[in-house]
Amino acid sequence: MKSIIAIIALLFSFVFLSNAQDGSWTGKLEANGRKLTLVFHLDGDEPCMDSPDQAAQGIPIQIERTEMGKITIKIPMIGASYEGLWLGNRIVGNFTQMGHSLPLTLVPGGDKLNRPQTPVGPFPYETEEVSFDNGDAHLEGTLVLPEGCSCETPVLIFVTGSGQEDRDETIFEHKPFAVIADALGRAGIATLRYDDRAVGGSTGEVATATTEDFRDDALAGIKMLRERFDKVGVIGHSEGGTIALMLAAEGQVDFIVSMAGVAISGLETTVAQSRVALEALGYTGDTVDKYCDAVQKACYVRVHGGRMPYADELDLPDELKQNYLAVLQQIQIPWMIKFLSLDMRPLLGGITCPVMAINGTKDVQVDSESNLEALRKGLPANPRNRIEALEGLNHLFQHCTTGAVAEYRQIEETIAPEALEMIVEWLSGFKAL
Repeated sequence: MKSIIAIIALLFSFVFLSNAQDGSWTGKLEANGRKLTLVFHLDGDEPCMDSPDQAAQGIPIQIERTEMGKITIKIPMIGASYEGLWLGNRIVGNFTQMGHSLPLTLVPGGDKLNRPQTPVGPFPYETEEVSFDNGDAHLEGTLVLPEGCSCETPVLIFVTGSGQEDRDETIFEHKPFAVIADALGRAGIATLRYDDRAVGGSTGEVATATTEDFRDDALAGIKMLRERFDKVGVIGHSEGGTIALMLAAEGQVDFIVSMAGVAISGLETTVAQSRVALEALGYTGDTVDKYCDAVQKACYVRVHGGRMPYADELDLPDELKQNYLAVLQQIQIPWMIKFLSLDMRPLLGGITCPVMAINGTKDVQVDSESNLEALRKGLPANPRNRIEALEGLNHLFQHCTTGAVAEYRQIEETIAPEALEMIVEWLSGFKAL
């Protein structure tokens, strides 16, 4: 899920002296009680920097060097700069943005991450590259065919969360969909995962696309799978979990797995995300309430009509007024307008297929308690349904400390073993049907 709060993050810069300073340099910028990893790439004609903790890559930089080992890096895109002194095996200096200066030391090399769960061949199953179309959208993906696969083998299509993602739902070098598909393939269950529009080999309009368009993309994949398999399901994460519920309500699938899918309204989810973000930044209850009330009113007006609250009318700190203005811009996006109006609760009573729905109790993007309770109340009784809150897991189903997005990259685990085992066990029950 995208966070609605647009908090300007401090980034960093990296330095070097002549050729000895070429290559990649990495440092950690400490700000507001958290550390941001920054990587500077100083080679080539287009030097740039990455802020991997924020999934930001290729930010252009301008470099100035002196014979005495001083390096100055300007980052116009974010109004920041870095000045440092090259000391052979490190660069010591200060990063400055918006009048604030923080120390930053850089060391040679990139930021290497360990992802032990990422599948590595050889694999005990076959894979097949496939494609399908939804109108002008062309989607390409990978079909996993377990040993002895036939039309009676259950198959699932993966649907990613919001934003354009590849078929593995790669985030911070984690590949959760690849991990799940590998586990299911080894358990005798077929899967199809595909690149979202405008990612990898897939094409299609993105700027005006909404959740309904992405649902139709998944439905096109389901129709392709129906030509080869008797039992077709969906496994979706975040927005993909909501799409799984939509398809189930329309009677398009035989079973679904919703991983942190949104069942309550998008408007409620947006306000809840705002509250969590402000509380994490240390704002007081009264300030949080006033800000969230303004966001709620603005989102309601955007969906139903009326007058938006003006930023100047709000009794809030200047920085939160700026964030509120950013929210007003974000809620003009077609995807966001549709998301705010989405509410699965009226549709849940029409779902007759088996449903597995799981959330982590430390999920700060899709609240576990409210969304799972909506499913428990709204879904018709079905002995095959399984609705579970998994203790201590975040939105990516990793074991975590706080659940904050900033932790995702630092955690080596891609998906908690108990979550993976639960999914495999539940889906294996459909092999005997």
